[in-house]
Amino acid sequence: MNTEETNVEMKDAQSISAEQKGGPDAEQKGGPDAAPDAARVVVDADATEADVSEADLDQEEQEKQPMTADGDRPPETPPEGREEVDAEKNGSVKLKILDEEETFTGLNKEELLRVAGTPGWVRTRWALLLVFWLGWLGMLVGAVLILLQAPRCRELPATSWWNKGPLYQIGNIHAFTDTHNLKGVEQKMTSLSQLKVKGLVVGPIHVAPPDEAMSLRFEEVSPEAGNLEQFKGVIQAARRKGISVVLDLTPNYQGSSGPWFSRSSVRNVAERLKSALVFWLNEGVDGVQLSGVEQLASTVPALWDDIRAIVQNGTDQDLRGGSERLLLGVTESSSADGVSALLSSTGVDLLISKVLTTGGPEPARYARTIQRLYSNHTQTKLAWNLGGRDDGHLASLVPPAHVKLYQLLLLTLPGTPVFSYGDEIGLMDGETKFPMMLWDYEEELNGTLQEDQTDRLSLRNFFRSVSELRAKQRSLLHGDFLLLSNSSLSLAYLRVWDQNDRYLAAFNWGPEEEAVLQMSEAALPRHAAVALSTNSSALPEGSSVDLMELRLGPGQAALIKLPHAG
Repeated sequence: MNTEETNVEMKDAQSISAEQKGGPDAEQKGGPDAAPDAARVVVDADATEADVSEADLDQEEQEKQPMTADGDRPPETPPEGREEVDAEKNGSVKLKILDEEETFTGLNKEELLRVAGTPGWVRTRWALLLVFWLGWLGMLVGAVLILLQAPRCRELPATSWWNKGPLYQIGNIHAFTDTHNLKGVEQKMTSLSQLKVKGLVVGPIHVAPPDEAMSLRFEEVSPEAGNLEQFKGVIQAARRKGISVVLDLTPNYQGSSGPWFSRSSVRNVAERLKSALVFWLNEGVDGVQLSGVEQLASTVPALWDDIRAIVQNGTDQDLRGGSERLLLGVTESSSADGVSALLSSTGVDLLISKVLTTGGPEPARYARTIQRLYSNHTQTKLAWNLGGRDDGHLASLVPPAHVKLYQLLLLTLPGTPVFSYGDEIGLMDGETKFPMMLWDYEEELNGTLQEDQTDRLSLRNFFRSVSELRAKQRSLLHGDFLLLSNSSLSLAYLRVWDQNDRYLAAFNWGPEEEAVLQMSEAALPRHAAVALSTNSSALPEGSSVDLMELRLGPGQAALIKLPHAG
């Protein structure tokens, strides 16, 4: 296209534009707006020339497209990167070019290496590493300081199964249940388990005619007690409840000439006992009880060492080798010094004595006795009892109103509490030291017996509550013993273990007067809560008491919970 043709087309375009804006009148106006319109026409003309060429090419391409069924050609698709040409009302033509989208893909490997090697980046990296390790070092130092400042927990002492709950003695199988044999003992295992009993001391049950050493048969079960199969049933039922069985093998348990018959028969009887121990251990017993251990240990010391080794260490024939067994001794001694000496000389695991039985309720004497034995021996060696096979039941040795008081005493002293069957319900002796056990608290009664049943059930529930608490609380189970106060009629002591709740046990033996216990121990708070009380009406569970002036009614005792001192 030559210059003249271009000028003609520009004039034609200008004429068309003027006509669209209002015809000749608009064309005659001129003025300031005319110059920009003319310039825009010149620019658009250059674009139009290029567009005309492209339009011709597009027309040729369109003609090559197949016709549709209606005789029309398919809609024209704009070229990639362009929009359709819009004709504006002013007659100009605009072409809008779409910019391609640019995406930042990061630095490549070579660029990263160049940046990482710069001095600035190296300094930044070392600064970040320094901050990171300083942060870790600060946290480590803080953790060490916390550990150093935190109170250290005491390691739990080594304990045996007999230290974890009461021992329950059934000295006469015939009197214990209605079946009058070992089968009845098996049937009552659930009831014993509810008391948190850990050891059952059974018998003696072997054949032993009174004062007849030659007729003694250790390995044969007396028909009055049952038979061997029934005894095995007792062991199996007890094991299912987590209760260990200790067999009393005192030789002359029905005679009057002493537990070992005469002095001349001690050696022979001790020799026969050795083989009997192997027999019963193989049958599954968890320990043995023997009365008169001081006589045996002093008369035939070599045989006594053998007996101890068989029970405490097991034998090659023992089917349960390696399990822990109890050698439980019984002595007539009633002095703290005598019992302490026997514990050391005989080597028994526990020793049942008369230290709390003889002399009646004398709190000051109790305090001296307990403190002396506790000072000389670990509490895992101490046993506490009132009564027994020869002395009778607890309720026959103390005033009936004090049965709960003594239950609380035995179950909170440092060591193993030992009870006779029926002590949990206040069973009293009659014409015999082996009265029939009363199970009526498990039944519904009417009439005059209902009040007695209610009293027995109350005693049993209290026994059970204290025993359960003892099993759960470390301070009561193996805590330190601290004597706080004692007088002619009252006693108070503290059981403490490391970072656990502490327990204060307080007793008033006065038959009529109230006791006011004044304890000035610096570690005690001014007030604390009652955990258990022998008189829930006077001291309800959970009620607050003043430890600086603790008041207990006649024959009353309480166990008070103190939070950890921190």
